[in-house]
Amino acid sequence: MDMETIVGTTASIFTTIAVLPQVYKVLRTKSAKDISLPMFMCLLIGVGSWTIYGILKEDWPIIITNGLSFLFNGMMVYTKLKYDKSYTR
Repeated sequence: MDMETIVGTTASIFTTIAVLPQVYKVLRTKSAKDISLPMFMCLLIGVGSWTIYGILKEDWPIIITNGLSFLFNGMMVYTKLKYDKSYTR
């Protein structure tokens, strides 16, 4: 494996899993009051766009890692809307 692949793989893994501790904490505590909805919406747009880019380029590493990031960040948006009382109807 060349250095470019190692660096790219490492970056992809860590940026994909970075949100998981926050997802776990919100699900465990059932509190999302300190989570920034605008930030996670921006992340969703960004990783969603990267996923589409990967599909257009037929680049599976981009599709997989950003697709997973979209799923994980989408979970944060869902929990924010579910647990933050200021967003409930």
